[in-house]
Amino acid sequence: MENLKVVEIKTFVPAQDYEVSKAFYRDLGFTMTSDEEGIAFFHCGNHSFLLQDFYESAHANNFMMHLLVEDVESWYQHILKAGMADKYSVKLTEPNDRPWKMRDFILFDPSGVLWRIGQNI
Repeated sequence: MENLKVVEIKTFVPAQDYEVSKAFYRDLGFTMTSDEEGIAFFHCGNHSFLLQDFYESAHANNFMMHLLVEDVESWYQHILKAGMADKYSVKLTEPNDRPWKMRDFILFDPSGVLWRIGQNI
C-alpha cells in the first residue's frame, strides 16, 4: 500500500444552467482557472472541485458538499453582502451551533446542490 499515495480527490458538481452556476461559484469566492468541454475547474486555495455541464434532477437534489472554513461568520457575511440568495433565487439559512461540535449554515446552489459551510467549535 506504500505506493498507493493520493495526490488529490475532487468531485464533479452538476449544473442545470452552466453559465449561471459558474457565476454563482465565482461570487461565492472560488476562482475558475479552466473551462473546457463542459468542465470548469474551481478552487479556493488548495481546495477544488469540477463543475460539469450536466444536470439530472434526482442527482442534483440529492448532492451535498461540505466546506470546512476557519471563520463561518465571515463566509456568511460575504454571501449576505453579495446578495447571493436573491441574485440566484437560492435558499440560505443562518449559522447555528450543531450537536456535532460545528457551527454551520446551508446554502443551495442554483441547481439544487446543498452546501453545508461550517467551522469546528
